[in-house]
This record gives sequence, C-alpha cells and structure tokens, in this order.
Amino acid sequence: MTALLGLVTLLALIALGGVLFVESKLGQIDHVDVAGTLPEGERPDKVPGQALNVLMAGMDNGNGPSIAESVESASWEPGQHRSDTIMILHISGDRRSAYVVSIPRDSYTTIYDDKGKPAGKHKINAAFSLYGPAAYVSTIEHLTGIRMDHLAVIDWDGFKDLTDALGGVLIYIPETVHKGSDVTWTKGYQQMYGKEALRYVRTRYGLAGGDFDRIRRQQNFIRSIMTDLLEKGTLGNPLKLGSVLDAVTRNLTVDDQWSSGDLRGLAFSLRGLRTNDVTFLSAPIATNWNQSISGEGDVVLLDKAQCADLWEAISQDKVAAYADEHQADQLPSEDSVN
Repeated sequence: MTALLGLVTLLALIALGGVLFVESKLGQIDHVDVAGTLPEGERPDKVPGQALNVLMAGMDNGNGPSIAESVESASWEPGQHRSDTIMILHISGDRRSAYVVSIPRDSYTTIYDDKGKPAGKHKINAAFSLYGPAAYVSTIEHLTGIRMDHLAVIDWDGFKDLTDALGGVLIYIPETVHKGSDVTWTKGYQQMYGKEALRYVRTRYGLAGGDFDRIRRQQNFIRSIMTDLLEKGTLGNPLKLGSVLDAVTRNLTVDDQWSSGDLRGLAFSLRGLRTNDVTFLSAPIATNWNQSISGEGDVVLLDKAQCADLWEAISQDKVAAYADEHQADQLPSEDSVN
C-alpha cells in the first residue's frame, strides 16, 4: 500500500515538476538488483504489448539499515525488513486504465529464495523477510505466472512523511470508531495526518473483517490521495510539491532496471489518468480460507481457480472484463469502508 501511494504520488509530481528539479530529486531513490540474481529462463514471459506490471511492498523496516544497504552488504538478516502489504499494479497497454490487486500478507504458498529456488511453504510475506526483494519478486511470479516488470518498496516512515507533506488526507468514516482510549474517529470526513493515518491503515484487530478490512482501508486511503492529486490540484503549490517529492524519493526503493528516464516516460504516458480509471481489487480467497498451520499460525488460503482467472486476465491485459464479472472483489464506495 505504501509503495503504491509513493509511486502514484511520484508519477503525479514528475508530470507537474520541471525536468531539472525532478531529476535532482529522483537521484535520492534507492535501487536494488533483482534481474541480476534471478535466472531469466525461469521467469515468466513479459506481458505482450505495452502493459506494465509493478510489484509493490509496504515495509516495516525498524531502525536498521535500508533495504538497499542490506542487499549490498550481501548479508541479509532475516526479519529485519518485513513486508506488511503486498500489491500488484497493472497498467493497461493503452494507458487508459490501471488496476491494483492486493494479496493478503498471510496467504499460504510456496515461497522462493533470492536465486529463485523453492524454500518451503510459508505465509507469503516471509519471502521478503527471509530472503529479500529478489525472493519477493520470484515468489509472486511463481504464484501468479506473471512477469513483474518492476519493483517498488516504501516503508511506513515514508508513509507518515508523505501524509504530513501533503497536509493530511481527507478520509470518510462511515461509523464512529474507538481504538483504545486515545483514538476516536467520529462519523464523517476526518483530516488525518502522519501517526493517526498510520493507525487507520495498519489497524486490523477489532475490525469485523480483520486483515481484509485493513486492505480495504489501505486501498481507500490510496484512492483518497489519488483524488487529491489528480482531481483537486493539491500539488499546485511549488513549496508543497518540493516537500512531497522529498518525502517520496527519500523513502522509496525500486529495482535497478527502472531508470529516471523510464519513470518520467511512464508519468507522461499516464498524464490523462484519473481516479475513476483505477480499479482496486483483492485476490479471491477460498471458502475455507482461514486455516491454522503448525509452525505458521493462522493463514489465508487463496481460491486457486478464481485466482487463476485473475492472473490470466492480468497476463493478457484483459482485467476490465474480469473486474466486471467480480464486483464483490472490488473496493466499495468510501461510505462503505469500515
């Protein structure tokens, strides 16, 4: 979720900012090697045409080294970087639509290491935690059969910095919510800032749908930011534009195949995209989705047959038809997100 938020904001900023100004900020983005560590012959083929798939992760990094520093040190410490949210961004070949697919972090599947080798069955977020970004990409590619063209990662500190730099984000609360003794969200529109916004998108305990409601909150938050960026001209203030760009680029990590020129080109191609052109989906789960596995705890089982349809739709750049047939898997209107 945080990576998508950062990426969407970055692309909007690139489209608005001057070339030299933006280029100076893009140099702050960290890069990690993915393609160089995974066997090319064992990866899925690229999606035909101009469609693009970006794998994203929201991270809980703690106070240790950055992801790029951990990768460069060749001494990855398991558990130091934990992927808290998992999303695939599919951008259509004609650049007229985009789709965001969330995968529950507790999904139970075979994970793969940083060389693309199977490493046992675990919760899917264990791939990044145990083996790093290349393993994360390999695991998602093996699960979906879809080539991930790029990787984008941002941590929760970046989320807080970005939310504050934007001047807060307006979120609709359908029912008054009490979280502990110190946080209450009253029914109606609420302007949320850094730490409060972080509580909103990370809370899952106490929600009727648990992690699934949390996923909807995260998608709803991104939708609200996109509305501010793409519809309301939030970044018309040059001073705000600079601080927001700093907040994103200082906290964003992408694969080393994604150059500044590529990012600029993508931003230009998406300049006509609006919030209504973006559809938010969740990977379908099995009827008996909640299982307890020894050594893993409670896990989520995906619906293999319906997921196969979704992955096929993405790989063929035909997600619109899939989304029309699976309305229940789409993000509802803002007044229906708990």
